[in-house]
This record gives sequence, structure tokens and C-alpha cells, in this order.
Amino acid sequence: MAEVVLFHHIQGLTDGVREFADRLRSAGHTVHTPDLFDGARTATIEEGLSLSQRIGDETLDRRAAEAVDGLPAGVVFAGISFGVMRAQPYAQTRPGARGALFYEACLPISGEWAIGPWPAGVPAQVHGMEKDPFFGLEGDLDAAQELVEAGHGELFVYPGDRHLFTDSSLPSYDAEATELVVERSLRFLAALS
Repeated sequence: MAEVVLFHHIQGLTDGVREFADRLRSAGHTVHTPDLFDGARTATIEEGLSLSQRIGDETLDRRAAEAVDGLPAGVVFAGISFGVMRAQPYAQTRPGARGALFYEACLPISGEWAIGPWPAGVPAQVHGMEKDPFFGLEGDLDAAQELVEAGHGELFVYPGDRHLFTDSSLPSYDAEATELVVERSLRFLAALS
């Protein structure tokens, strides 16, 4: 079974994020869900952005590092939207990273915003909605396509325009799309085991 670190989205470690993690756990995987907001949750994406700015990148980076530092090699790094900004650097730079699961976000692997090239032997899977204003229309979809075209993984694009569609505790939740996301994520994790 795989060991996964799942970083939450911009509204915090919601009940919907916990439920998503539980669905991965139900297949026997170990899933860590660090709380980068120290228990705070927000009602909107905008409030979440304000909260993350108040906390600051230095504190967020420290909290993410504390969550990851004690884990063995061979971890799968996962993130939902904002959480991808923490998961992807670890997937690309931490020795022994086993794989990456990116939900509703993806950073480029070349160009100005890139962390660096994608490491050989680290498969990735990216999920997002086609017309999601943060994923499909802001460049993340292009970054995911670049990652896949470079031979590093799979991209699944779902019809729709919702952001945070995998969080059952939010109005943006799409149960049908989430079923596919979970099914494909479990297949990905099983292949790594």
C-alpha cells in the first residue's frame, strides 16, 4: 500500500478534504493530512487567500516541512488546488518521492514559474475541470499537458467549470466527477504498491 501526504486546498482542512482522504484510506493506503492553517477554515476562496497571506509563506512552508520531515522515502505527494503548491515541490525535489497526485492545479515544469525539471521515475496524475477558472483557464491545464507530453503521467479533464469539486463539504462539489477522480487515484496508487 502507498503512503500519501495530501495537502488541503485554500479553504483549509475541511470535512470534505478529510472525507476524500478517507476514501483513499479505505483501500488500505496511509494518508496524512497536515493542517497548514492550524484548524482555521474559511467560507470562501477569497477568505482563504486572505488567511494564507496573513499566515505567510514562511510559516506555511515550515508547517509543510514539519509534516513531511519525519516521513520515510517513497511517499506520494498529493494536493488539492492550493495544496499542489506544497505537494509539487516535494514531488520534484525530495529524494525517493514515489509519485504525485495533483487535483485542480499544476505548476509548469519549464519556464519562469517552474520549480525545475520533472524527476525521472516519478509518475504523476493530474485532475481538473475543463472550464475551472483556476485550473482550465489560468494556465494550470497547460502545465499539466506539458507534464504529460514529457512522459511523466496522466491528465484527466472533466467537463464543467467548478473549482474544489472534490470537496463534499462545499457547494462546488460534483459527486459524479469525484467518483471518477477517486477511482483513477486508487488505480494510480495500486500501481505504485
